[in-house]
Amino acid sequence: MLEESLTIGTDEDSQVTAIISHVVRPGREQGYEEWFHGIAADARKFKGHLGVSTIRPPDHAHPEYVVILKFDRYDNLKTWLESDVRREWIERLQPLIEKPESIQTLTGLETWFSLPNKSLKAPPPKYKMAIVTWLGVFVTLAIVSRLLTPILSSLPILLNQLITTGLVVALLTYLIMPRLTQLFKHWLYPKP
Repeated sequence: MLEESLTIGTDEDSQVTAIISHVVRPGREQGYEEWFHGIAADARKFKGHLGVSTIRPPDHAHPEYVVILKFDRYDNLKTWLESDVRREWIERLQPLIEKPESIQTLTGLETWFSLPNKSLKAPPPKYKMAIVTWLGVFVTLAIVSRLLTPILSSLPILLNQLITTGLVVALLTYLIMPRLTQLFKHWLYPKP
């Protein structure tokens, strides 16, 4: 699983995020929490580490923890993922989990193309992400510009653009792209 997942998005000089899923055995949650704090502390010592967090399961019926790990570049992430230090931590993890971990790496726009309540999978082809992103940016920018022009027209052009693009990015990230991804899910993620 590790070898396959590391081939996704290998832009060497861009920030990269690894999303790691662990299904914890019932009753082993406390042990997992202790394990997570230990491995997170060691990961912080590696070059390029930008942060780690976890999403805990909402209920104990499906105890899946999702770890979000950020590095400044792919090579540094790969060094951590393939390190002896991490390998030792993963050996300690085995009695706590029900199945092998799942790892997905994301380097850019892929983060806009995740489907809610779906297992993590490889991102869509870049040309499909570019088309849906272009559509989202075009529509959002057209509407926001039209609405803000009367309000921002008296401001200096750079400040006007700063406010407009900031609002567009926020709308794309939290509102538009999740809906466009859902709308185009069958085209973005065709069933094999």
